[in-house]
Amino acid sequence: MVVLSKIYTRTGDDGTTALGSGRRVSKYDLRVEAYGTLDETNAAIGIARLHTREGHPVLDAMLARVQNDLFDLGADLCFPDQTK
Repeated sequence: MVVLSKIYTRTGDDGTTALGSGRRVSKYDLRVEAYGTLDETNAAIGIARLHTREGHPVLDAMLARVQNDLFDLGADLCFPDQTK
């Protein structure tokens, strides 16, 4: 059994969170909101795939591609263009 003694970092106690680049942004930043929306969308697609996987290989492949694209978009949001 795994026992987690510390599941927080306290680095967000000031109302900020870190992007993949290390840059800190407000937890209310639109980029952070977009992360959440992408995650929720990806989860919904995953559930849809569970119910359509058997008997619908073309649809499953299409949904898998959409999920992959959403992961790519999340990576783009995580590491924003450093010139901005």
